[in-house]
Amino acid sequence: MAEQLYQRDIYGQTLVELGSINKDIVVLDADLSSSTRTSLFAKKFPDRFFNVGVAEQNMMAVASGLASCGKTVFVSTFAIFATGRAWDQVRNSIAYNNFNVKIVASHAGVSVGPDGASHQALEDISLMRVIPNMKIIVPCDGAQTKDAVLACASTPGPFYVRLGRAKVSTVENKGPFKLGKAQILAQGQDLTIIACGMMVGIALNAVESLAKKGIKARLLNMHTIKPLDSQAILEAARQTCGIVVCEEHTVSGGLASSIDEIVAENHPVKVLRVGIKNRFGQSGEPAELLKEYNLTSIDIEKAALAVHA
Repeated sequence: MAEQLYQRDIYGQTLVELGSINKDIVVLDADLSSSTRTSLFAKKFPDRFFNVGVAEQNMMAVASGLASCGKTVFVSTFAIFATGRAWDQVRNSIAYNNFNVKIVASHAGVSVGPDGASHQALEDISLMRVIPNMKIIVPCDGAQTKDAVLACASTPGPFYVRLGRAKVSTVENKGPFKLGKAQILAQGQDLTIIACGMMVGIALNAVESLAKKGIKARLLNMHTIKPLDSQAILEAARQTCGIVVCEEHTVSGGLASSIDEIVAENHPVKVLRVGIKNRFGQSGEPAELLKEYNLTSIDIEKAALAVHA
């Protein structure tokens, strides 16, 4: 069985590694450092860590100020607060100035579980995607979380990195990480499944089940939502009969919408979306919520069979 890890654990550990080699890295958190794991950086480098309290808008403004002085700033809180509550400051103070601020937000999606709708960010990718200069990474597991953090630390400009709360299974044989380039996890010419985040591991199970039915599905891990790998998407559109997009996010404005735009303009094919259909989240255990919101491998397989029919 694949190893299961908390993405936020890997984030905290990677921050410490970066802080050891780059003294210009500073970290801000909004009174949630134990949950986001920025507490690891705070313990190691207390003079470069700032807890701004429950004041996310101010945190983004402070981050922009530090970045204007040459710092590489990592800011963390829950995804719903980083993107929803502080959107104005992210847009006008950080992205407009193209500042070197890396927003690494945890507790995204319905897999947050019992915290319920108020804490389950289902719209965060769409909120960040519409902002110019903002780059977006949704790593699929713990190992890729490290890749994402290292990539955004070494790439100028603002980033949004989306992490979950629950442990996720490690995806094997992903190959090297490259910003803006999808990873092919399974080869196939019948149809294509494109997923991001925790949905990648779930999609792998669907691919294996489809193979037993004689259907060979291509699987792409679209870890970078912006900039999007349009080449991989168009190759899939041209070489297979259709696409299934899987995301633990609303189907409006996120990965599915990004793919719809590329395909509609260049090579129209059937695209079915496995995601959250215009609903708020609710309290429950992660597995229960994934089933309730039709985000299971069975749901992906059903969509794939509909595309292939």
